[in-house]
Amino acid sequence: MTRIGLLSDTHSYLDPQIFTHFDSCDELWHAGDVGNLAVMEQLKAFRPLRIVCGNIDREASDLPLNARFVLEGVDVWMTHIGGTPPRYNPVVRPELKSNPPMLFVCGHSHILKVTRDPTMQNLLFVNPGAAGKTGFHVMRTAVRFSLDAGRILDMQAIELGKK
Repeated sequence: MTRIGLLSDTHSYLDPQIFTHFDSCDELWHAGDVGNLAVMEQLKAFRPLRIVCGNIDREASDLPLNARFVLEGVDVWMTHIGGTPPRYNPVVRPELKSNPPMLFVCGHSHILKVTRDPTMQNLLFVNPGAAGKTGFHVMRTAVRFSLDAGRILDMQAIELGKK
């Protein structure tokens, strides 16, 4: 079993609560818009980090736009601008249709959302919302869950407080 701490859209702000909420996690995932790369370095120093490039990160880093991997038997695709079911980003939609992952993770909208998409082989769509203070969201959020033997378990939304 692998415990995952998932966040997105930190926009150069890393709430110290993240380290407490993700203390039990084996890995951290960041779905883009990290902002200042010092945030990424702090996360990497805390736990192994998988991270993708957000629209504010492109000039400041060489982060990948997408990460597709299998962990604990779960096929995962993480990107920043993924859209939302059923209105996926036109750039990712063809790949989702032809080869849907079990878990599709994205950020960008600053809206926490966890839902199944029956039109994409019941993939689990997860957007952790925004953990930073920049944007239109009111509540800063993150997500914690586990992967184990091809299953996605113990999904928990975390409220970090108002921005």
